[in-house]
Amino acid sequence: MDVFTIISVLVFLSAIFGYINARFLKLPNSIGLMLITIVFTLAVFGIGYIDDTLINAERYIITQIDFKSVLLDIMLSFLLFAGALHTNFEQLKVQRWPIIVFSTLGVLVSTFLVGTSMYYLLQLIGMEISFIYCLLFGSLISPTDPIAVLGILKKAGAPKQLETKIVGESLFNDGVGVVVFLTIFQLASATEVAVSPLDILELFGVEVVGGLVLGLALGWGTWKLMKSIDDYDIEVIITLATVMVGTLIAQKFHLSAPLAMVAAGLVVGNDTVRNSAMSETTETYVDKFWELLDILLNTLLFVLIGMEMLVLSFKTEYVIAGLLAIPLVLICRYLSLLIPIKFFEKKLDFIPRTNLVMTWGGLRGGISIALALGLSDEMHRDAFLVITYIVVVFSIIGQGLTVEKLIKRVVK
Repeated sequence: MDVFTIISVLVFLSAIFGYINARFLKLPNSIGLMLITIVFTLAVFGIGYIDDTLINAERYIITQIDFKSVLLDIMLSFLLFAGALHTNFEQLKVQRWPIIVFSTLGVLVSTFLVGTSMYYLLQLIGMEISFIYCLLFGSLISPTDPIAVLGILKKAGAPKQLETKIVGESLFNDGVGVVVFLTIFQLASATEVAVSPLDILELFGVEVVGGLVLGLALGWGTWKLMKSIDDYDIEVIITLATVMVGTLIAQKFHLSAPLAMVAAGLVVGNDTVRNSAMSETTETYVDKFWELLDILLNTLLFVLIGMEMLVLSFKTEYVIAGLLAIPLVLICRYLSLLIPIKFFEKKLDFIPRTNLVMTWGGLRGGISIALALGLSDEMHRDAFLVITYIVVVFSIIGQGLTVEKLIKRVVK
């Protein structure tokens, strides 16, 4: 199959599964699409015992797609820009300090807690894996996924201040999480050349600070261009060019493209910029274009996540480790948020049991799977990929289906 055929098949499956969800299940898109795709894939497995034509075709499609590159290098920039574009900037500004702490210190603490806990857990079940590789797992599973979170929180009717904390944290901790992962990955890969603390600090600083500065510059440039004309067609294309060219620049200079796109999206989506640079018609077209692109890419992403199970090695010890990792990851997230929430809750308007809701509402998604796919065989790629997949599927389906009830119970 050529690239166009593969994309056509994926869009066709996304449309059919999306229709089934909208017509019959009526679940949030991320949950419904993943659930239907997993059921479809299991059915394909079953049919494969009689005729393996369908399972071979589906497996071929998955093996032809570099999920890590497609998500991290292409899709993530569009998805994060779209998410940031529609985030309430004023609420974000009010909650900026807890969001910054959650998405930096929270990710680092969670990485260490998960990595340490997994190291001892895996030893208990007879899996001898080095501590540094367990830390890698901690870094890839710690960031929450705004792509999975956004739609579910809106449907759940979460209070605005809570939604802003969870979504704001998710938007920024993706970029931070990727940088933490790359830093530990470099340490784990260094065999002959020693990596100094200064090297680590430089990598982290350049990626994070450079990404944010690039994003702010892109946002400012986009605003100046849009302000100087009144043509909604061209202005929509300008926002699209911002994301595409901005991603290329970030990749060229080894800056964090996710953080750059979040910063650019927040600038362009800011009410002050909207009022000064966009007419009502332009604002409507920009919003609708990015909403449609967001929905399309989300749909494709969760269909791909569901289909990824075809290429996993479901060994018994991997499955046991994955099931045990579910409560472990949740407990570590709860502990990583404990101190920041206690520090800020008296100064800002925190709803009761914020920590519980942020723990259960902090879903994992495609980014964790994409990072796990980037591990090498020496880093126990197959084991961590299965563990990550189990945690992600439980997170999106198990937590996603119940977070609405939790929020309503807590808010009451």
